[in-house]
Amino acid sequence: MLKEKVAIITGGSNGIGKATGRKFLENGASVIVWDVDKDNGEKLAEEWSGEGYKAKFYPVDITNIEAVEKTTKQCVEDFGKIDILINNAGITRDASLKKMTTDQWQKVIDVNLTGVFNCTKAVTPIMVENKYGRVINASSIVGLYGNYGQTNYVAAKAGVIGMTKVWAREFGKHNITVNAIAPGFIQTEMVKTVPQHIIDAMLFKSSIKRLGEVEDIANAYLYLASDLASFVTGITLSVDGGLVA
Repeated sequence: MLKEKVAIITGGSNGIGKATGRKFLENGASVIVWDVDKDNGEKLAEEWSGEGYKAKFYPVDITNIEAVEKTTKQCVEDFGKIDILINNAGITRDASLKKMTTDQWQKVIDVNLTGVFNCTKAVTPIMVENKYGRVINASSIVGLYGNYGQTNYVAAKAGVIGMTKVWAREFGKHNITVNAIAPGFIQTEMVKTVPQHIIDAMLFKSSIKRLGEVEDIANAYLYLASDLASFVTGITLSVDGGLVA
């Protein structure tokens, strides 16, 4: 499905990003992992390369636009092009508004919103030049429904949905689609920090009474990155097991 395509996956060293990288490699793509987790990133790229796949890790802080632009240029030098950008990286710093510090607010906005802006701004000129591209942004169901104690995270994820709609309009004429994924509660390290009573409440509201697997999101990324979705742009695809707000 992705034969000869080159994909950047931010936050690709662990969890959903790692599963997506594996899925893309199995479907013919070359995979570039961007992450601040150097140890896991290098280990992962070495593992994939040892299996005969074309994969490389680049340590990059997506909140730093100069670093993102420099790394983008290096990726083009190393791989020749960039076809797919998966803006997957994200963090949480949860607290009620009363208790949330300005530092907690800013760190989440910097990574989850500004980071998406930085990466897309740096990579899309390459796609425009090649007259082809797929940009897929990680939002969240909480960006659609809200969630207690996540003012910063919800603001960022709702902002991602808004940017997705704008960019779909701006880049469609260049044969570039821009879409978002809104995952529900997925079994990742991040979700392990969520209290069990909140998980139980989400499962009660879900049509499919289980937490999602990382592969569920990787499959959605794969669809939107492939030519099967060539006429799909500007959407936010909920992958949440039928969660009802």
